[in-house]
Amino acid sequence: MKKVFSVGISILLSAVVAVGCSSGSESKMVSSTSSPAATSAPKSDTPKGKLTIYVGFQEDHAIEAMKQFKKDTGIDADMIRMSGGEILAKIRAEKENPQADIWYGGPADTFVQGMGESLLQPYKSPVAEKFDEKYKDPDGNWTGIYVGALGFVSNKKFLKEHNLRAPEQWADLLSPGFKGQVVMANPGSSGTAYTALYTSLKVMGSEDKGFDYLKRLHPQVQQYTTSGSAPGRMVGMGEAAVGILFASDIIKLQEEGFDSLQLTIPKDGAGYEVGAIAMIKNSKNQELAKKFIDWSLSPSAQEVGQRKGSYQNLTNPEAKQPPKGVNFKELNLINYNTAEAGKERKRLIDKWNAEVNK
Repeated sequence: MKKVFSVGISILLSAVVAVGCSSGSESKMVSSTSSPAATSAPKSDTPKGKLTIYVGFQEDHAIEAMKQFKKDTGIDADMIRMSGGEILAKIRAEKENPQADIWYGGPADTFVQGMGESLLQPYKSPVAEKFDEKYKDPDGNWTGIYVGALGFVSNKKFLKEHNLRAPEQWADLLSPGFKGQVVMANPGSSGTAYTALYTSLKVMGSEDKGFDYLKRLHPQVQQYTTSGSAPGRMVGMGEAAVGILFASDIIKLQEEGFDSLQLTIPKDGAGYEVGAIAMIKNSKNQELAKKFIDWSLSPSAQEVGQRKGSYQNLTNPEAKQPPKGVNFKELNLINYNTAEAGKERKRLIDKWNAEVNK
């Protein structure tokens, strides 16, 4: 097998988080209990226990969320950052003895697969009653916390030097000028990449036509990374010409100073994720886990990421949307069926490995 790029997931990071004060795919733990300030909440009001949270979105956003959660509730929490597919695999491996309580972030179709494997504990948060039905599972297995559209990111210098235009539709990625210059994640490890896989099937009109497209795209691909956001940084560093990832991650990189990046969103159909949260089945801290879910769905919790350059659209109708985020009303969104995408996830990834990435 060729073109597999893996980012290590074995790094363990302890961070000191003071109360009141994207990211690769590596596992990183952040604790909210190391600092003397973490005990500032009145002891009589501090719930007993400690949460462990597997996080599937940008690390700096997640660290900020852990700090704010501790400040708002007095509840201690450790977080470990991984890609969506890695979280699913870890929860599956720990099924008989769960080591975490919450799965926080990443495309909901990965949660749907976990739900089908009886890995999630249903919980209908009262906060979610006002949410659009498409942003939550009707039985409470998962609830959406943000929404993000897929986009293409191009290196402006490469485009200029090779007299190329930034891709504006999926077929543009097949241009001879992009041969060996496209980078995307592996759908087996990355929820971002699976969103792209499922989207391409819908845009092309059928599964057969979609896989024919993916087979033609394969020679264009330089690397399949583990992390869904890694392609954006690679394009920004000039290591590749074009990447496929979520638009919010591209905007974040642009804001961080990668002026060489150009964002385009496919006009012939943009897929999108509903980033979700769920309780892990047989969590040892279910009451605390419910408190975290309730908190995560509140407007203030969803807005936390904007302090760290998070540009996803938010699911709580009372939350303030990021001013530099993508306007979904201006996009040609596909009919992304989260339930179907989740149920078909394993089969489609197996088929991709057998027919495309062989």
